[in-house]
Amino acid sequence: MRAVCALVLCLMFLFLSLPAPGASMFENASEARLSNGLKVIMLENRLAPIVCFQLWYRAGADRETTGKTGLANLVEHMMFKGIGAMSGEKFLATVHELGGSASGGTSHDYAWYCETLPSSRIGVAIDFEANRMRNLKIDESDVRTEKMVALEERRMRIDDNPLAYLMEQLNAAAFQSEPYHWPVLGWTDDIGRLTSGDVRAFYSKYYGPANAFIVVTGDFKKEELLRKLQTAFGKIPEKAPANHYLLEDPPQRGERMVIVRRPARVGHLALAWHVPNLQSDDGYVLEVIKAVLSYGKSSRLYEGLVRQEGVALETSAHYELTSRNPGLFSIVASFLPEKDPGEVQRAIFDQLSLLGKTPVGTRELQKAKNLLEASFVFDHESMMSLGKKLAEYEIAYDWASISAYIPSIRSVTPQDVQRVAAKYFSAQTDTVGIMIPLASPVKTPARAIPGAGAGH
Repeated sequence: MRAVCALVLCLMFLFLSLPAPGASMFENASEARLSNGLKVIMLENRLAPIVCFQLWYRAGADRETTGKTGLANLVEHMMFKGIGAMSGEKFLATVHELGGSASGGTSHDYAWYCETLPSSRIGVAIDFEANRMRNLKIDESDVRTEKMVALEERRMRIDDNPLAYLMEQLNAAAFQSEPYHWPVLGWTDDIGRLTSGDVRAFYSKYYGPANAFIVVTGDFKKEELLRKLQTAFGKIPEKAPANHYLLEDPPQRGERMVIVRRPARVGHLALAWHVPNLQSDDGYVLEVIKAVLSYGKSSRLYEGLVRQEGVALETSAHYELTSRNPGLFSIVASFLPEKDPGEVQRAIFDQLSLLGKTPVGTRELQKAKNLLEASFVFDHESMMSLGKKLAEYEIAYDWASISAYIPSIRSVTPQDVQRVAAKYFSAQTDTVGIMIPLASPVKTPARAIPGAGAGH
């Protein structure tokens, strides 16, 4: 009974601590700059004596060049090797002994490093991150070891995953100018060619105050925090920001197609279109369309392709509102080997054609908005997720623009959905990816022909 009561109290605390519907959970966020220009984004929350310290670098795979792909990910691996006397293993052990956690990651748009600790021990994270911003240990033997780790990571996450491999090939076909053309983990041959000199050059160019920002969320006092940050980071020399040009693919003229054959139990079909990010009002409409198409068992893709027509086993729609460069809106469906991918493709276009010709009903549209708003709130229950969302908006545009999300979603109309669907989801400008299981009877790919759906 005591356990049940404790659970009830915990749930009450959770829901009482959440902001009221529509209230901004980021309204107390603020920013400051250290003497060397390093930006600090802060969000105080004293519900628990926990603080999350995050350091973000504009040093993702989009900063790589042809022939050097996978370099950003390799540098991230090296960041966990440590600094001088403080090895990465020792630092992680220290964080864990304090009851905290540490993590990091690389995407096309950024590299980030994060520590969650008792608020009284935030200095542990600050001192370590300030040190590895300028004193990273880059040892030849460590680079060789981490290259092997990176190759194994690629093998497990991409090469041995049929759908991930298909999406990698689809991106390579869809993008020509933008760095999203190559995968974050890099091409296998490129990883093999990377050297310790490449690591040092990338680290020296991109890992500095001019190319980074800090995000701190949780239990702290702003003035005290800024003093600590100034002491640790303020003395790191400011360099000129590394030149980086925002590349955008030219308009796609004509359908592109990728067909791969892999050992697999099911086949996959992916369709993708070039779309804008949050810097366009259409971005928020695309968010709503994503929910209408794929959120829940009553969504249009699941209801139409899985339940009614039975041409697919699973369906999903994907869109990144906060990508730095304009990205893709993609739809993925898995199907049994005996199914014709052309039939799956036509069923998807039937749904998209309906979306572009007939306004979404009021009830269906409101359900999609409610799901997006609920996801926005409940995805940010932890200090880490709050900080990560602020940082993603900072990378894409500006952290303060996060306050526009819920009002923008609420303002989407049925006419907006109809207009945007008709504008982007054309059979003449899509990129098609088909993964055919090797063990299955191979159907003629021509049946999944360019323009198989109704164009808009």
